[in-house]
Amino acid sequence: MIGITPHPGGTLVERALVLLREAPRSATELATSVLGLPGAPPAVAERLAVALLGADPRVRQQADGRWAVVAAASGSPLLEECAFAVVDVETTGMRPAEDDRITEIAVVVVQGNRRELVFESLVNPGRPIPHRIAELTGISQAMVDGAPAFGEIADQLLQALAGRVFVAHNARFDWGFVGAEVRRARDLALDGPRLCTVRLARRLCRGEPSYGLDALAHRFALEFPSRHRAAGDAIVTGMLLGRLLDAARERGARTLADLETLHQTPMTEFRA
Repeated sequence: MIGITPHPGGTLVERALVLLREAPRSATELATSVLGLPGAPPAVAERLAVALLGADPRVRQQADGRWAVVAAASGSPLLEECAFAVVDVETTGMRPAEDDRITEIAVVVVQGNRRELVFESLVNPGRPIPHRIAELTGISQAMVDGAPAFGEIADQLLQALAGRVFVAHNARFDWGFVGAEVRRARDLALDGPRLCTVRLARRLCRGEPSYGLDALAHRFALEFPSRHRAAGDAIVTGMLLGRLLDAARERGARTLADLETLHQTPMTEFRA
């Protein structure tokens, strides 16, 4: 299946694959983030990476020495065939691995001409919402006190994500929170392709003064139904994704593998 899938987490190879799906990594980065060995000598890190990943057909070592997930272009779906799950979360703060939690989440499916809000829910974070966050989002403590806990909506959310490409504006943030909540609620790790509309916009809309969602919405004349609420932001991010997919096609992208290659291209190598 091409798309997000939950699986039991914990093995070192699985942790490495999750990291490599974000971007190629050096052996030193893998030793630090996957094996918990910061400061390992490069030669030692390389031997460990080979032992961990050398026989895995899903991974290859690039010419520059970094490790990367193999993009199976021959079996990659056309962009028109891909279903993208555009996600936005509102949270109590910035630290998903610590004590911050999701307060609202929404998923918009983008597939061809389809743009549909398929999931939306407030979430009881089980902790107070800081005043500054409540002011920014308009989500008060009273609004979430009667909302379901994440564990109560986890199955519905996983169904909305299943088999689709995860997309968000600053995807590391949203993926980090969703992944942490799913791990706590179901002891599952999420895996699968994901795209960041910030990263894509930097490669396809060169020279913009800002790549924040407000700035890009203004550039493409996209209107928010509600700003800093999960559904409103996900809807606009979905519209932005549509514009970026059009721009990617103009660059010659035809398949998901083409889009992932564009998404992973370092800015130093990208040509306008």
